[in-house]
Amino acid sequence: MLRLLAAVAMMACLWPAGTVSAREVVLGADDVRRFGSGPLVAPDIRALPADPALPVIDPAVTGNAAILLKRLVSRGVSHGFGGILYENRDRGHSSLPESLFPNLTFLKYDDTLKEQWRDYGPADEVLIPALLFGNSSTAHTGGAEARSLSRSAMTQPGKAALAFRNYESNSIYIYPEHRDHDAVDLYPGNWPYQIISQGSSGSDLPFMKAVAMTLAAFPGDTRAALERGGLIAPTVQMILRRNLSPVRSREGYLSPSAHPTVFDAKWLQPARMVSQAAAMRPEDIAPMVKLQVLEDGFLRQAGLAGLDEHLYTTPSAIARVWRDIAWEREITVSASPTKDPNGRDLVFEWVILRGDPERIRIEPLDPEGRAARITLAWHDEFTLPPLSLDDSVQRRSSRVDIGVFAWNGRTESAPAFLSVSFPTHQARVYESAPDGTLRIASIDYDAQGRGAAYDPLLHWSAGWSDRFTYAADGSPAGWTRTQGGSSTRFGLGGRSEGAAITYVLDRGDSGWTVLQEVRDTGN
Repeated sequence: MLRLLAAVAMMACLWPAGTVSAREVVLGADDVRRFGSGPLVAPDIRALPADPALPVIDPAVTGNAAILLKRLVSRGVSHGFGGILYENRDRGHSSLPESLFPNLTFLKYDDTLKEQWRDYGPADEVLIPALLFGNSSTAHTGGAEARSLSRSAMTQPGKAALAFRNYESNSIYIYPEHRDHDAVDLYPGNWPYQIISQGSSGSDLPFMKAVAMTLAAFPGDTRAALERGGLIAPTVQMILRRNLSPVRSREGYLSPSAHPTVFDAKWLQPARMVSQAAAMRPEDIAPMVKLQVLEDGFLRQAGLAGLDEHLYTTPSAIARVWRDIAWEREITVSASPTKDPNGRDLVFEWVILRGDPERIRIEPLDPEGRAARITLAWHDEFTLPPLSLDDSVQRRSSRVDIGVFAWNGRTESAPAFLSVSFPTHQARVYESAPDGTLRIASIDYDAQGRGAAYDPLLHWSAGWSDRFTYAADGSPAGWTRTQGGSSTRFGLGGRSEGAAITYVLDRGDSGWTVLQEVRDTGN
C-alpha cells in the first residue's frame, strides 16, 4: 500500500514562512492526452513568469545560499524562479512552504485528476515536459513488497523507462529511501534519474530547497540552453554531486564519495551549488551520458527459475541481476550515443564506484574510452567503505556500480551507471577447478530457513541446497540435492531417478516468493 511516511524532524527542516501567497497553475483533465500507447502527457503546462514586485526569497530567510542567490538575481546574473514549476505529490505531507520562494509556480491538479490519484505517489502517471521539480514522501509500506518509490521503480517492469522519461524532460523528483538504505543498501541499481534522500518524511526538504535555488541560479541563456537540450536534470545532478562536502576535487568527483545510491542532507552545500550554477555558461554545458550494450553475457533465462538477468536497460542506467552459477561474467558497453551539446570531442572515464577492484576489470576499447569491456566475478555481500570522515554507518551491499563520465574539456558530466546486483541471500561456495579457474561448488537456496532477507520481486527461496559434481576432466556432471535430511542425485539434464524436474514460483499468502519442484515421470 502506498502511504505517507512517518514524519521525522519536520520542524527542523522548515524555514520561517512569510505572508506572500503561492502562485499556481492547475492541471486539468482536459490538459492531458495520450499519444498512441504511451503515457499521459500535459504538453502545454508552463510555469508563470517572474513578478518583479515579489522578493526572490522570503525576507525572513537567512543563510549563505539565500543571501548569495538574492544578490545574483538582483544583479541580473541569475534568472530567478520565474518559469520553474514545483509539484508536491504527497498532498502536502512534506511540501515546500508556499511563501519560501514567492516567484516559484506551484503545480496543482483538478478534482478529476485527484480522484484518479494522478497527483499522488511516484511521478509516472503524467509526463509534464517543462522545467519542473517535485517530491513525494510516500512509500509502499505493507507486506513483503514494502519499499521506497525509487526501489519500486527499479523493480517494476517498465518503471525505469518512465524514470528516464522524466530525466530527459527536465524533471527532477526527490523521494526518501524510507528503510531501503539503513543497515543494508537494498537497491538493486544506481541511477541519476531521481534524488533519493536518507531518511523518511522531511528528509527530502533540504534537497528540494537546494535544487530550487540551484535552478534559480542559472543565468537566463544557460537555463534556456539546458531546457532546449533536455539537460536540466543531468546538470543539477552533476552540481549536487560535485558540491557534496566530501567532494573537494575532480578526483573526488570521480570517486564513490560523489555517487552513493542515497544522499544524506548533512553533505549538502547549497551555497556552492548556487555558485556553480550561476557561473555556468551555455558553452560549459556537459552532455547526458547515454549507453548502449554491445555484447551481453547476462542471460534472458538463468538459474533454476529461468528468470531474466536484465533488470532494466535505459539510456543512462543499466542494471543486471546475477542469477547464473558462473564465477565470472562479461558485458561490453558503448557510450557512443553521447553527444556534446556544443559539438565538442568527448573523453570518457569508466570508474568502479562500488565493488571489489580485484574482481572487476574494465578494458577501454579505444583511446577516448567510448566503449569498454567489463568483466566481473561473483561478489558476496560486503561492507561499504565510509564516504566521508564523519560517516560511521557500516552499511552492507550486494551490488557493483560502474560509473561512466564524459569530459568535454570544460565540464564533467553527470554519471551514467552500469549496476550488477548479486543474490547473496543464496549461500554460494566456489572452488578451484583443475584449470585454475573457479567453479560453483554448492548453493544453499534456503534463505527463509536461514533467515536471510531477499526481495520477493526479484528473488526466491527454496528449501534445499545443491552440491555440484564434476567429471575427472573438470566438466559438469550434475548435482546432489539435500532437502529435509534426504539427498537426491540430479544429472546434467535436470533429471532425477528418471523424472524430469521443472520449477514453479509461488508467492503464496505471505507474498514471499518460493521456488517449488514439479516432477514429471512421463506416466
